[in-house]
Amino acid sequence: MFRAILLEKDDEGLVTTRLQELPKSRLPEGDVTVAIEYTTVNYKDGLCLSPNGGGLVRTYPHVGGIDFAGTVEASQDGRYKVGDKVVLTGWRVGEVHWGGFATHARVKADWLVPLPKGLTTRQAMAVGTAGLTAMLSLMTLEAHGLTPEKGEVLVTGAKGGVGSVAVAILANLGYQVAAVTGSTGSSPYLEELGASKIIARETLEEVIKRPMESALWAGCIDAVGGQILARVLGQMAYGGTVASVGNA
Repeated sequence: MFRAILLEKDDEGLVTTRLQELPKSRLPEGDVTVAIEYTTVNYKDGLCLSPNGGGLVRTYPHVGGIDFAGTVEASQDGRYKVGDKVVLTGWRVGEVHWGGFATHARVKADWLVPLPKGLTTRQAMAVGTAGLTAMLSLMTLEAHGLTPEKGEVLVTGAKGGVGSVAVAILANLGYQVAAVTGSTGSSPYLEELGASKIIARETLEEVIKRPMESALWAGCIDAVGGQILARVLGQMAYGGTVASVGNA
């Protein structure tokens, strides 16, 4: 048996969410069964748990949770053996495939990665999908030539999961970070993370007619999109790079 937060839809289209105990025969097909130790709650998880599944959940019953870390309990793939510590994020797990809001998951071996040395499963999920996304974004910027000497780096949605980790990583690596936020009173938090400048979101929401503005940013990690991203693109320095992340 295993426990899961199960989403079910009745004949009238009403979606209910309950913690249930289920037989392991209910787990979906897969090569590896994992005893889940930690997961995280992400924006996409909130969408999946909403009354209509946020437009992401296609079939019910369903188990959400887009990431998890745990221990291999059974394996039909030679890359993983019982007792191995593993991590999963992505692959539409938690949307199309049953995910991490359970005590167990059964997934394809290709979707798993070994737990990095030096990390516990708790630490891996403390970083979580948001932290992984932030680091991948920075790695992309640096692959396109960004260095601390090039100038300031802008982070939009800075108080969110991706944004806050991005601010902390950038500052720790010696970058001057400008953090955009619409959250009143979040300046002390962002400054503690390492932001050297706080920018009110409203200043970037105004629609302007000019396609280009003064060059301000050597790089940007954008987690917002929309009008803010449009403004940021017009403010990038020559040769600057933007890594925009979020729901496609």
